[in-house]
Amino acid sequence: MSDLPILYTCARSRGLRATWAAEEAGVEIDLRVLPFPPRYLAPEYLALNPLGTVPLLVDGETRMTESCAIAHYLATRDGYTALSVAPGERDYGEYCDYTYHADATITFPQTVYMRFCLFEKDKGLQEAGHAYAKWFHKRLVKVEQRLEGREFLCADRFTVADICVGYALILAQSVGLDEGVSDSLKSYRARLLERPALQRAMAREDAGLKALENKAG
Repeated sequence: MSDLPILYTCARSRGLRATWAAEEAGVEIDLRVLPFPPRYLAPEYLALNPLGTVPLLVDGETRMTESCAIAHYLATRDGYTALSVAPGERDYGEYCDYTYHADATITFPQTVYMRFCLFEKDKGLQEAGHAYAKWFHKRLVKVEQRLEGREFLCADRFTVADICVGYALILAQSVGLDEGVSDSLKSYRARLLERPALQRAMAREDAGLKALENKAG
């Protein structure tokens, strides 16, 4: 068993939030990239995470399956850092709010759209998928308004809240949901994509995926 925190994920899944946070925070992790979907292609993973979902972080006795929570955990594992906003600090409430908002309100409709319009493609359910795509676009207004006159979401600096919200915007671009994303949010996303830590995180996940493909081949 690795002495490092172990992060199980699939390349470019919501687990990217955790991989990215680890790179930003300088936390060493044992990154283990799984085939997608792991519950079918890596059934042994169910022994570790009965949900069959990614990501999963195992850090000693700690086990976590929520990407935004893992990102916050890695950023604060050894104490509060500039990647987080501490209680009592300005924008602490906003930091909590946008970190949770990212998955509960923004990524959720994206996953429904992906399931019904990209993966299952059931004609009877695609209408629901497209309805959730519209929901996703409408829910971006809160982020768009928050960023008016700001470079980042909270405390005048890059934080985990930007990682969590930023991932949803990156996902939108990759799954065909970019038409309803405003130019201002696209500019925000472009700034995030330039961050060296994100580029390293994506490269690590891509290398893990390539290793899987070579092993399968």
